[in-house]
Amino acid sequence: MNIYVLLKQTFDTEEKIIITDGQIEDDGAEFIINPYDEYAVEEAITQRDAHDGEVTVVTVGGEDSEKQLRTALAMGVDKAVLINTEDDLEDGDAFTTAQILEAYFEDKEADLILAGNVAIDEASGQVGPRLATQLNIPCVTTIVDLHIEDRTVYIDKDVEGDIEKIETTLPVLVTCQQGLNEPRYPSLPGIMKAKKKPLEELELDDLDLDEDEIEPKTKTTEIFLPPEKEAGKVLEGDVAAQVQQLVSLLKNEAKVL
Repeated sequence: MNIYVLLKQTFDTEEKIIITDGQIEDDGAEFIINPYDEYAVEEAITQRDAHDGEVTVVTVGGEDSEKQLRTALAMGVDKAVLINTEDDLEDGDAFTTAQILEAYFEDKEADLILAGNVAIDEASGQVGPRLATQLNIPCVTTIVDLHIEDRTVYIDKDVEGDIEKIETTLPVLVTCQQGLNEPRYPSLPGIMKAKKKPLEELELDDLDLDEDEIEPKTKTTEIFLPPEKEAGKVLEGDVAAQVQQLVSLLKNEAKVL
C-alpha cells in the first residue's frame, strides 16, 4: 500500500508569538509539526504496519521544514519529500499548496493520503479537500477511526461531537481529527535511523510549474494578536444584589442590554 502524509510546519502556539508591523517575527520563533498532522503520521504508520507498504511524508515550504520532516522520519515514516518553494514563492495560500501537491501526485499511485484536519496557524482546512477534488478521489474529513479491508475503507467521521459511519474505496484522502489515535514520540533509535532515511528535495521546476499557475487567490491584509483578557469581576451580596450588579455590568460596560 502506498501511503502519503501531507505535513505542514507551524508555529508552536505554546511559545510567545511576537508581531511587528503586521508580520510574525520568525527569528527566535519555535516551529513544530502541525499537531493535527501528527495524527495523520501516526495513522499512516499504523495502516502501513497492518497492510504492508510504504509511508512518504510530503511538505511544501522552505529549507527549515526539513527539521519537521526528520521528526516524522524518526516517528517511523519511511521517506520524506520537501517541495522547496523558498526561492520561487514569496506568498501562497491553500490554492497554491493544492496546485503544487497536485503536480507532485500526478505520476504517483497513492492508495491512501492523510492530512491534518486543519493547520493551527490558518485553520482553513482547505488543502486536503482541494487536493482530493483535483485528483478526483474520495475525501472524508475529521475522521476519528479508519479501518481498511482489501480496497474497502470504513471510516468514523466526527460531526460536531456525533459520529457518522462512512464506507468508501481506495484510493481516498482523509483528514485526521483529535481522537483518531495517540501520536508516538520519536525514540532514540528512531532518531538515529531517521538520519539515514531518504529525504528528497524538489523545486517548482522539477514539477514543471510556473509561478503564474500557483499565484495565490487570497491576500492577508492584517495579522494581529487578540486583545488581552481583562480581569474578571466578583459579584457580592445576596442573590438580588448580585442580579442588580450583573444587569448593570451588562448594560453599562458590556453594552449588550
